[in-house]
Amino acid sequence: MPRRLRLVKGAAFLLALVFVLAGCARIPTSGPVGKSSEGSAGNLSAPVFLPAAPQPGASPETIIDYFYRAGSGYEDDYAVARQYLTQASSVSWKPDQRALVYRDARVVATDTENVYNYDLDVAYTIDADGIATQSPEGTVEKIPVTVTQVDGEWRISAIPDGTAIAEETFKVIYGAYPIYFYDPTFTFAVPDVRWFIRNKTVKSMTSALLAGPAPYLRGAVASAFPSGIKLARESVPVVSGAAQVDLTAKELMETSPADRLRMQMQLTLTFRSQPDVVNVELRANQDLVRVEDDGSVLPPVQDKSVPSRQIAISGNELVRYENNRVSPLPDMQPVSALNPRFPAESPVSQTAAFLNDGRTTLYGINPGQPARSLTTRSTLSRPSFDLNDWVWTAGPGGNGATEVVAYRPGGVAEGASVPAVTLAPAWLAGRTVKELRISREGVRALVISEQNGRTRVQVAGIIRGGDGTPRELTAPVTLATDSNPDQGAWVSDTTVAVMKGAAASNVTPELLSLTSGQPQQLAPWPGLVALSAGNGAEEVYGQSAEGIFQRLGNGWSPQIKGPIDPSFPG
Repeated sequence: MPRRLRLVKGAAFLLALVFVLAGCARIPTSGPVGKSSEGSAGNLSAPVFLPAAPQPGASPETIIDYFYRAGSGYEDDYAVARQYLTQASSVSWKPDQRALVYRDARVVATDTENVYNYDLDVAYTIDADGIATQSPEGTVEKIPVTVTQVDGEWRISAIPDGTAIAEETFKVIYGAYPIYFYDPTFTFAVPDVRWFIRNKTVKSMTSALLAGPAPYLRGAVASAFPSGIKLARESVPVVSGAAQVDLTAKELMETSPADRLRMQMQLTLTFRSQPDVVNVELRANQDLVRVEDDGSVLPPVQDKSVPSRQIAISGNELVRYENNRVSPLPDMQPVSALNPRFPAESPVSQTAAFLNDGRTTLYGINPGQPARSLTTRSTLSRPSFDLNDWVWTAGPGGNGATEVVAYRPGGVAEGASVPAVTLAPAWLAGRTVKELRISREGVRALVISEQNGRTRVQVAGIIRGGDGTPRELTAPVTLATDSNPDQGAWVSDTTVAVMKGAAASNVTPELLSLTSGQPQQLAPWPGLVALSAGNGAEEVYGQSAEGIFQRLGNGWSPQIKGPIDPSFPG
């Protein structure tokens, strides 16, 4: 997911918003000001930019600059922008192939006559399927542009496909929308956030869904749509609230009734953000396809919740913390001799896990059995369980390289070997994992890692074998943060809470969302050293030497003093 989208600050940004809300949005660079009207069907609140057409006598540099500014005018298939092109280029140019979101841009002449470069300081690249890729500050891309004279006026004769859009304009024109896939068991819905032009979302969402998941989710999620299926026509009309998804007949009719029902469910979830879509119709080359529901296929669970209880440490023992009360963890043998810290509880069994005080040993414990050591390393991240009852942690391996390890102690007889998996993702080379938390549906991992004093907050997909055994962590997406966090927790299926704990100073946790490039800072609180999260942003808990606190509106509400290291199941 992209890093924080930097909006123009202060008066300039407010002025841009005023123009948009007043119905007269300006292109956010110098030059002609165009009008805007309200959006078309699909998103009635989205502004429509109407950029200026080419001016007589304009120089090549001006033609190139204004052509890219005109890329904000997507109405009528970028009709105004095409006026800056020669007739042949106007026909061949494909603006929807990608959007380069830039911090700064300039036209630079080259040594070749009539050839220029449009130099961009690129912040993000949005591909044809709405997948955003961030670029570090100072990333320059040179777009080659060739111009020629047509009837005495300069026009662009050669240009790569795609558009270039200033960051502040991008935030107005584009929006973040989740499309949905399934976990491999088709039990849970998994959001895959994409960026689309606000007025073209239904068609864009459908095309992206058919094209498959974003790279970081490939192999980790499933789709009801078979490979090779496509839209039979290049539109998805919404008629009387029904989105008519017209698919290639052969591929659609070869699917089972259960798969067609799952397709419809997948589309229905994906279109939930579209107010004009009430239901979904599957069509095969325009013929309505009957989708039958005999009750054998259950709708996927969206944004899976966690139980209200937390596991914690109190009196050097594992305890349950719920409704502001502490009680013993049922049927667990004493562990005080092991100096337990950072406990985790399985969401599907009574198995628990914890580290020792030095964070060097991971223990697993089942009811009625003594705790057993699962691994010992120089340092370990706090454990996290998934829905397949694997408990995850990360730390240096024998050669010092970072490894992610998972164990399945649940149901294993005392003294028997515990199933184990060791992963060594290339993208973690040279980094120290500070936090690793598995998402509630078990498909994704939140990973906070550090290198040279700086941390990254990333989300990777989990690829598993047919029996649920972890096999690989995919190359992740990175979330933007204003801080340098060292711990985090899932808040919902698209949001995580993160913070950098500090016992002796104020700490400001943040909410990071896959659907926004803008971190949301929570109220600061002194001495927070632990963080946990339940169901939603109001169930964020912090712990300091003064006790446990729950987020309450714009502040924190004292809960209880005594237990430490609280954590919801998972």
